[in-house]
Amino acid sequence: MRSPFFYGVGGVLSADIAVPEHERELGFYSKVLTTGSAPLWRDDLTNNQGTPIIGLGVRTPEYESLPLQWMPHFQVSDVAASAARTLELGGQELMHGRGDDGKSQYAVLVDPNGAAFGVIPVVADESNGAGHPDRICFISWLSIVVSDVSPMCEFYEQVVGWSADSAANEGKREMRRPDGAAAAEICPMNDDNEGIPSVWLLSLPVDDFDESLRQVRDGGGEVVKEVSGAGHAVIRDPLGVYLALQTNK
Repeated sequence: MRSPFFYGVGGVLSADIAVPEHERELGFYSKVLTTGSAPLWRDDLTNNQGTPIIGLGVRTPEYESLPLQWMPHFQVSDVAASAARTLELGGQELMHGRGDDGKSQYAVLVDPNGAAFGVIPVVADESNGAGHPDRICFISWLSIVVSDVSPMCEFYEQVVGWSADSAANEGKREMRRPDGAAAAEICPMNDDNEGIPSVWLLSLPVDDFDESLRQVRDGGGEVVKEVSGAGHAVIRDPLGVYLALQTNK
């Protein structure tokens, strides 16, 4: 089973980015994501139930150090330990939020290849079964392209708490949460993904895939790669930020 969305270690609930030209970017994403007769996203970029899944913030001086990448937020058992392990393994720490008691609340980290992500404590599931991801919209998949798969698997095993699937498919490795579900995929650089940088690619479902791709082009973005017949495409927004879109299944 593939499911990045999860309340627990290794799960991802949200992602964000701080951008210049905020109004232009908001207009771009609102047109790209809200296609179809039953849009999966709203104009304010909350999902179809009004839940804030992706955050598009203004790039104020406070956030100037953050790279222009969509950054997923991974739940970990110990934020401080994950940040320390990142530094030990050759990554970077860009931000580290602590409470009045000194306890780590979040950290923004960068892996040795330059991909940025956040780590947060495990979030309690207060939905009581309501809003199951099969019925509403969430980040549907995560993938990253790297020059050397094995070291990156080891990095995320130690920092996030995932485990790498023992079977590689065309060099790809699925990263699994402690409960066994696949949360992300680490892919080798090859001809199939040429030109895609080593950043975390969020896959966001849309209701009208073809119309969303048309809105990408009309809005000043680019369709970098489209998998024919699979309803999946990697896009680049007007600022050069990468994202993936997929048809709603």
